[in-house]
Amino acid sequence: MVLLRLSSQALSRSRFALSPLAETVASMILLAKAQMANPWLAEWHDRHHADFASAVAADPFAAGLVRLLSSTRWLPAFATVPPPGSMRTTLADELPAVAAVDDEMVLAELTRSVEHSWATHDLAWLTGKGWAPRVAELLAWGWRTYIEPEWPQRRAMLERDITYRAGLLATHGWPRALKRMGRRIAWVGPDAIRFNTQDGPDRVVGDDGMLFVPVSRSSGSWLCVAPPDRHALVYPIRGYAAEQAQPQGDALDRLVGANRAAILRSLDQPATSSELATNLELSLGTVGGHIAVLRDANLIAGTRIGRWVIYRRTETGDDLVGNA
Repeated sequence: MVLLRLSSQALSRSRFALSPLAETVASMILLAKAQMANPWLAEWHDRHHADFASAVAADPFAAGLVRLLSSTRWLPAFATVPPPGSMRTTLADELPAVAAVDDEMVLAELTRSVEHSWATHDLAWLTGKGWAPRVAELLAWGWRTYIEPEWPQRRAMLERDITYRAGLLATHGWPRALKRMGRRIAWVGPDAIRFNTQDGPDRVVGDDGMLFVPVSRSSGSWLCVAPPDRHALVYPIRGYAAEQAQPQGDALDRLVGANRAAILRSLDQPATSSELATNLELSLGTVGGHIAVLRDANLIAGTRIGRWVIYRRTETGDDLVGNA
């Protein structure tokens, strides 16, 4: 298995970050697929797939690269650069590192991607010179066309996942915060993260720590590495389906009231009162009043993190939502 080793200093400096580059790569990989298995992404995929496929097919370089990215277990390092480490990262902050890679590295990484693919590929489409700038141009087009128009909504979902995991981190530590980031990702021992179960050498994370980067359109996770020891773990957000409308008028609504029932359901993922107010289209005062009642009934609990209070369901609250 591949282990990511962290010193105590690296662990203390590990943090969450956003990456428009990772969001773009993940989205383009999904759009390249003929069908979408995840039902909560099917509508988005069906809306854009034909247009995306037609545009990519018009350029042999783009068609070859996208087909390879969507059918390999080895995403090339030049397209998966770790972000700078900020929640305010823009694509303009990330693309220069993509465009700066020399052709020799591009060829080496794409060759490894072909070796780790479950489809048959050749690299005949890799013609001319200056391949990395062409990759950066393709990613910039994907961002402008398919991600940027809905980035505010996506960003809100990404921040909500980070809020949830930050609450787990503050309460239970990194092992719990990493739970369900990926099928094979887990905390191992006192100082290591298991990234996958394949054979491979351990990696040592630098003293600046590990970055954890959520993406909203992905069915898997991947590791971003930059010399000498910068690492970022990209993972799909949890509970995307929970963002969809929940059925109303059931037993829980009749028991505690529609708004309080909506708050309890929304806390499938912990959230602040402001997030609850925004997501449920209620006033902050109304949400605050309901939160007080739900806390008094031991259905939810709050944990202070800096200037925020993160609310989550208690075991009693979980039982009530599950049984109502």
